Amino acid sequence: MNTMTTVSEVLNKLKEDGYTVDFNLSDSCLVCHGNYLKISPEEFVVDKHYRFEGQSDPGDEAIVYAISSAKHHIKGTLVNGYGISSDPMTDTMIAALTEKVDFSADKEISTPAPERSNQATPQRPAGDRLLDAELVEMNLDSAKRQIKEEPAWMSSDRNAITLYKTGGLRIVLIALHKEAELKTHTAPGTITVQVLEGEISFRTEKQTSNLGKDQMLALHANIAHSVFAREESIFLLTMAG
Repeated sequence: MNTMTTVSEVLNKLKEDGYTVDFNLSDSCLVCHGNYLKISPEEFVVDKHYRFEGQSDPGDEAIVYAISSAKHHIKGTLVNGYGISSDPMTDTMIAALTEKVDFSADKEISTPAPERSNQATPQRPAGDRLLDAELVEMNLDSAKRQIKEEPAWMSSDRNAITLYKTGGLRIVLIALHKEAELKTHTAPGTITVQVLEGEISFRTEKQTSNLGKDQMLALHANIAHSVFAREESIFLLTMAG
């Protein structure tokens, strides 16, 4: 049995199985840019899905959907992040991408089981950083230094480090360059945001909160929001549920 542990490996395997089209989300439909086709929820089914959890960076998190449409004689894949990197979806699309999933799908592709601690990765070769135990200590000063020393911070507009992860709670340190933005998304549980450095704008449909150092907020589940860095910033994101 071949075990696939990355998104790219899964996409390559699915392409071999005939899922050759790259789908994108657009409001309440799937879009195939190759032929400008729009497919509504009642016109497709999710044959398989594979969920990946980034062991060290929420930006690595994604769900890969293998989708087919008998009406349009087409098969393809949709990759969507979840958590802080998820794209907003309508209730119709959420139902279409969850209720029709075949959970008995191809056993040749599997994702790694959750780890109690981070394994070594190219980004964090030291590995073995404890994420879950009866008691976990977190050194925020050390984490703040580390987050700005890694290649991801040098090569992109953000970086993130998961500090704690258990069944119903997750704590993530996030750093944003000036004018970087986490686009509108929702979280399935209550979240808190605490700014440690810099200043951010936290926006919902009804309200914008500008938060500076040592300020924080709490937000209920399933409320669409975005985050914009007014200056280079680091904040602590806690996700419950």
